[in-house]
Amino acid sequence: KPFFLMTQHKAPHGRWEPALRHLNTFEKIKIPEPPTLFDYYSGRSAASANHKMGIGQDMGPHRLMFRYSSKFTPEQFKIFDGHFRPRNEAFEKLNLQGRDRTRWNYQRYIKNYLRCVKAVDENVGRMLKYLDENALAKNTVIIYSSDQGFWLGEHGWFDKRWMYEESLHTPLLIRWPGGVKPGSINANLVSNLDFAQTFLDIAGAVQPSDMQGRSITPILRGHTPEDWRKTHYYHYYEAGGHGVPLHYGVTDGRYKLIRFPDSKLDTWEFFDLETDPQELKSRYTDKDYIQKINALKEELTRLRIQYKVVE
Repeated sequence: KPFFLMTQHKAPHGRWEPALRHLNTFEKIKIPEPPTLFDYYSGRSAASANHKMGIGQDMGPHRLMFRYSSKFTPEQFKIFDGHFRPRNEAFEKLNLQGRDRTRWNYQRYIKNYLRCVKAVDENVGRMLKYLDENALAKNTVIIYSSDQGFWLGEHGWFDKRWMYEESLHTPLLIRWPGGVKPGSINANLVSNLDFAQTFLDIAGAVQPSDMQGRSITPILRGHTPEDWRKTHYYHYYEAGGHGVPLHYGVTDGRYKLIRFPDSKLDTWEFFDLETDPQELKSRYTDKDYIQKINALKEELTRLRIQYKVVE
């Protein structure tokens, strides 16, 4: 019978407690540090400098596995604690400070994160194997995505929220036998707003007119509509979480304009992602970009009207 299954894996979301079978994975490997691990935020507005999501100072004992939150059985706790406790005690004896402490925190964080992701990989594989073994793969559309991107040490951060690239981008992998050409790559701007309408379209169901996304099935089939979006709107409402203020903005894939309307900030940022892919220098006051900035301001206004944005 036709079916629709959504399955979510909590593991890559904090607090990154790996499965027992993965505790020693990556143990003897040093994960490369991102080039912006030690970012001083000097080229942007005050917004990013006021963060509270630094790997060096804000992760806390639960995220770094000095305290555990899961409800282990006594046998499980013995294994889990037996792994982390001696390592934690050895770390505390070192009394690391400054950059050395940040580097240690990064290795602890990124390895636990990747161990959790490894469990996701395994379980996605289990589902794909089930579809193959039960002759369902040829008639099933598989979509792999996420609710947001995530900081893995870039700009010295963990978590998400900002409109900067690492947080803004999400994975989107799709297997559709007879629909998607295997190995094909598409660079069109799509949004998680499009997911629901894509599901409805594939199922042949009615798409309500008040939904804000568009079905991406034509793109999946290799035919991008002429009127497909050229820009993407972003809005972060949860002001204060990890020191991230309310902000919204627009990007066309190369240029990005961000507004921080908070009364204490009330500022803008503008980036050219071709010349500054790590977003280290806002060009908002650069006269060479004034025409592009004004054009994106107009587009931002248009999108806010289109999406009926309420502050």
